[in-house]
Amino acid sequence: MMSVANSIGILPTAAVVSIISLAACALILYTLLKTGLAWRLATDVPNDRSLHTRPTPRVGGWGIIPVVVVAVLFVGPTLRVAAGCAVFLAALSQFDDRHGLPARVRFAAHLAAVALLVWAHPAQVPIWALVAMSFLLLWLVNLYNFMDGADGLAGGMTLFGFLGYAVGASVAVHPLPELTLASAAVAGAAAGFLIFNFHPARIFLGDAGSIPLGFLAGAFGYWGWSDGVWPVWFPALIFSPFICDASVTLLRRLIRGERIWQAHREHYYQRMVQYGLGHSNTAKIWYIVMIIGIIFALFALGWPPALQWCSVGLWVIVLTLVGVGVDSRWRRFHVAHSEQSGM
Repeated sequence: MMSVANSIGILPTAAVVSIISLAACALILYTLLKTGLAWRLATDVPNDRSLHTRPTPRVGGWGIIPVVVVAVLFVGPTLRVAAGCAVFLAALSQFDDRHGLPARVRFAAHLAAVALLVWAHPAQVPIWALVAMSFLLLWLVNLYNFMDGADGLAGGMTLFGFLGYAVGASVAVHPLPELTLASAAVAGAAAGFLIFNFHPARIFLGDAGSIPLGFLAGAFGYWGWSDGVWPVWFPALIFSPFICDASVTLLRRLIRGERIWQAHREHYYQRMVQYGLGHSNTAKIWYIVMIIGIIFALFALGWPPALQWCSVGLWVIVLTLVGVGVDSRWRRFHVAHSEQSGM
């Protein structure tokens, strides 16, 4: 059973950490915008694959990552390796935002960060399980970047996802206060970023934000699993909307023989924006889906293992039905658009 009593002492502290992180991140980003420095650091210029129509600074990572790293060093020193790797990935990604890097260089850096994390915090499992987990962590690093394309989406999913981590780490049978506070810091910083990123966005996350956040989502999930805070399915269920959208979309492109690393507009969230829901409504729908999944995951923590895995299967079915619904509406929209273009 989950221990609600365990959370009573830590959650108020987590709330304070979250509020401080929110304020610090918002102040940094406000300053960058007010001084004009945001435009000089990195700017996203729209192209035919973009969902936005005007140049926008890509400096969300400049607000989120410094705040998160400082907070983690104070409240979760066990995670200092993860914090250091996040700084490394943010710096590399900022260089990539400005100058561009070959895909093999980026991949090698992501692989090095994941390998260092797993080496520093080895789980007591067979080597094949560690290899499989490393692959999943590597995928999380990259899929976060794939899903950063609509106003408010990645920021909101970060806010709710890490809040789910914070609550899960505080009410589990074996609670981990450090993980609770560190997750609360990320959620708070994401909320500070979201002030400027919700539609119409004045700032985008950028690679310097999305890459290290994807890494931290995987690192925190891995830490909770390796320390027995939650089962392996829990972090996957928390971020399941992100994981399913990116995985299914990239698998489709791979089957068609397309270059999966090239920019495109085929993700489910991109289709939702294009067929008329817009940025704001699309983000809100994703928020609702993610919140329901998080609540479901938190309740499932207290169930027997067999029932937990049944709940995972049930949630996969729910997300599949959501995907089928989006695909169906996209086909109708595409047919109607083609007919109008041919008139």
